Amino acid sequence: MSRTVAMVIMGAFTLYFLIPIWWLLVAGSKDTGSILTTNPLWFADFQLFQNIGDLFAYRDGVYLEWLRNSVLYAGVGGAVATLLAGMCGYALAKYRFRGREMIFNVVLGGVLVPATALALPLFLIFSEVQLTNTFWAVFLPSIVSPFGVYLTRIFAASSVSDELLEAARLDGAGEVRTFFTVSIRLMAPALITVFLFQFVTIWNNFFLPLIMLRDESLFPVTYGLYAWNTQLNQLPELRSLVLIGALVSIVPLIVAFLSLQRFWRSGLAAGAVK
Repeated sequence: MSRTVAMVIMGAFTLYFLIPIWWLLVAGSKDTGSILTTNPLWFADFQLFQNIGDLFAYRDGVYLEWLRNSVLYAGVGGAVATLLAGMCGYALAKYRFRGREMIFNVVLGGVLVPATALALPLFLIFSEVQLTNTFWAVFLPSIVSPFGVYLTRIFAASSVSDELLEAARLDGAGEVRTFFTVSIRLMAPALITVFLFQFVTIWNNFFLPLIMLRDESLFPVTYGLYAWNTQLNQLPELRSLVLIGALVSIVPLIVAFLSLQRFWRSGLAAGAVK
């Protein structure tokens, strides 16, 4: 009975998450006139590939520019954030120094602060140094991950043994070389987990670009689609472009999850246990 109940609950939640994606796929395959007049959960005239072509061609490919910006913000930002978080977590786990626990407690406090609460202070700071409406206004805040520091510290404390580090030092390896050749390999599941979380967070980030950016060429795909959506009353033909653009925008996230899921599962489980 308990197994059946669990399967029913998981099936219900699976449908809850998959139905919006199915609706987006169906709506993205229709023309503008059929979106509101046909069955919302089934296909009408299948024009998916034509709609994708129209999306990429609209206004000389501005959507592709937004997609490239999102890849830069999320891909490069997530990689840098993962590296910094790994180095900080490793240092907090393996080095003894005064104030270590206080620093870690501050990091834990950072985990509890919602990103939206930091948006306005960040805007004021970047305004003072004249970096608003630039690539750096979105990129620099994205490379900080308090959760990543927390996870990598917990993981490094249990997966990287002190004896192994001592053996590397006896062999003449410096601290930096030891980290990049020994420790980082043992911390790989946690680092990939941090990267995946950070990638998704940056990709879906909307509020920070909203207050930081005014130049359309710097928009990420989320903010670009929002800008199109606000123009539907004046340009109804944008409705199909918004829908197909939203569908295309989730493809990188699906690819990232499918390609890194085995590392993500192991890293998340290990972090939870340790």
